[in-house]
Amino acid sequence: MKLSLGFSPCPNDTFIFDALIHKKIDTEGLDFEVSYDDVETLNQKAFNQQLDITKLSYHAFAYALENYVLLDAGSALGFGVGPLLIANQDFDESLIQQKPDLLKVGIPGKYTTANFLLGVAYPQLQNKQEIVFSQIEQKLLNREIDLGLIIHENRFTYHEKGLKKIMDLGDYWEKTTQSAIPLGGIVIKRSLPEEVKLKVNRLIRKSVEFAFANPKSGLDYIRSHAQEMSEEVMYKHISLYVNQYSVDLGAEGRKAIQQLFQTAQDKRIIPNYNKSIFLT
Repeated sequence: MKLSLGFSPCPNDTFIFDALIHKKIDTEGLDFEVSYDDVETLNQKAFNQQLDITKLSYHAFAYALENYVLLDAGSALGFGVGPLLIANQDFDESLIQQKPDLLKVGIPGKYTTANFLLGVAYPQLQNKQEIVFSQIEQKLLNREIDLGLIIHENRFTYHEKGLKKIMDLGDYWEKTTQSAIPLGGIVIKRSLPEEVKLKVNRLIRKSVEFAFANPKSGLDYIRSHAQEMSEEVMYKHISLYVNQYSVDLGAEGRKAIQQLFQTAQDKRIIPNYNKSIFLT
C-alpha cells in the first residue's frame, strides 16, 4: 500500500523520517510517496486533503480536524523551541505599543503556530505579510518589513546578520502556561482504515527511535535538504525540535496540545470543533 506523506526539508523532519522512507526499518508493507514543502504549504495541502499523512502546524490542525487525526509520534513540542520576534538593531520597540498599525510584520504563514503565539503575545500587531520562513531575515535587512517572526534554523543565525530579538514567544508561552510549546504534529486521514493509522503511528515511532540510536545514519540525506547550514547547526536544530515528545506525546504532550487548543478557542483564534484530536 502506498501512502502520500508530506513534511518539511528542515533537519528535524528529515532526521525523523529518514529511516521510514529509506526503509532502514521494516515498513510492514507500506510505501511512501514524499512531498517536501515549507510548513504553510503543508498546512494548505492539509486543508485541501491532498496528502494521506502530513506534518502541519498545530494552529492549522484546528482547521483540518474534520479530515485528519493526530498521531502520537513525530511531533515537535518542547521548551525553548518557540518562534522569535526580531527586528533590525535600530528598531524602536516603543512603536509596538504606540503605533502598532504602522508596523509591517513578516510571518511564516497565517496558520502557523508561530502566528498563533504572536497573536497571543501581541494582539495589536495586525499588519502582517506572509513570507516563506527562510526569506524573513532578508526582508528585514532590506527594510521591506519592520518586524519578523522567525522559526526553524533561523533561531540560530539571525544575530549573525545584525538583527536583534524583540521577544522569544516560546518563552512567553511557557511562562504563561507552564506547558511545552506545541509547534507541529503529524496527522493522518481519518478515512484510512484504523489498522493503517495505527501502523503508520508505530512506524514513525520506530523511525524516530532508529534516528536516536543512529544519529549520523541520515546525515547525507539531512544535509541534502538543509539550507546551506553546517553540520553543527543541523544537529543543534535537531536537538531543539526532536525529543521524547517526537517518540510519543505522552500525557504531558497531550495536555500541552489541549491547552493550546483551549487557549486558541477562548481567544476565538480557531473555530469550535467536535472531533477528537488524538488517534487513540
